[in-house]
Parts: sequence; structure tokens; C-alpha cells
Amino acid sequence: MLILGKPLGVGIYSAALKKELLSADQYAAMIAATTQLNTAGTDLAGLDGVHALTDITGFGLAGHLLEITRASKLAARVELARLPLLPGVAELAQAGHVTGASQRNWAGYGAEVSLFEGIADWQQAILSDPQTSGGLLVSCAPEFRQAVLDVFHRHGFAGAVEIGSLHAGTNVTVVA
Repeated sequence: MLILGKPLGVGIYSAALKKELLSADQYAAMIAATTQLNTAGTDLAGLDGVHALTDITGFGLAGHLLEITRASKLAARVELARLPLLPGVAELAQAGHVTGASQRNWAGYGAEVSLFEGIADWQQAILSDPQTSGGLLVSCAPEFRQAVLDVFHRHGFAGAVEIGSLHAGTNVTVVA
């Protein structure tokens, strides 16, 4: 199972902030997300059923997930609809407020990511959106799913959620 500890969208918020288009509530959400330390990492690493653990930073979710798939020689399946997003991120991305780094990320690794037919450019930008102090991405055995979520919740990560799974194969596939 793949579990993500924090919502995505810090890079998109940053792009909107530079254009003075980020609301006060969104700014507060960005500060809260970027200053919440990944304190759950030590406890997560100590669980027998955890196979991989990384933080989502400059390469975005897709880039860091590719690191896991390459190292494990497995494929990942991510459900786009399950991705946690900071408030209003979808609308900001739809309006084109994405970073140049997101585009460079995609240019660097997008060939290794299979997207579902009809995915919008703004949705793809969320996958490659660079995060500052991004959430932890955990790969765990299915029977440890609840234990991983419990650790996240105990450390104050109420939004931790399962986003997909690993299986035989290569690369990353994103489904609706």
C-alpha cells in the first residue's frame, strides 16, 4: 500500500502567492503544512511492515514515487482522486498557477509515468508539483495499513491517506 502523510500543492500555492492570488486562509494552510515536521518518520521506520519511506520534496509525488519503484523493481498505481490537496489547489492549478519546476520535473521523468486518458494538464502538474517540507510517502504491507495510519494520526497528520499500491512491473501508473 502507498500512504501519503500530507496534502499536496505547496508549489502551486507558492506560484499563486508570487502573483498575490493566494487567500489568507490558503496562506495559513501553506504555513501550517510547511512547518509541520515529519515527526512520524521515526515511528514509521520502526514498523516491520513498512518497506519504503521518503519525503515528497522538489521532484513532486511522481518523481519521488519513481525513486521507490526503481529501487524496489516494482510498479506503482496511484489513484488521482485519492490524492489529498491543500484547499483550493485544484482551482489554482486549473487557472495555470504552476511552477516552472513542475514542468521541468515532468520533462525529466514524465516518460516513466502512464496517465489515464483524458487527464488534464493541471492534474498532471499536481503530480510533479515540488513540495517544500512535503509529506512522507510510505510503502507498507497491506496488513500494516492501519498501523501506518495510526502512527500518522498519533503525530497529528489527520489527513494521511492511502493513495495507491505497489505491484509487479515497472514505472508509475496514474488512474482516475
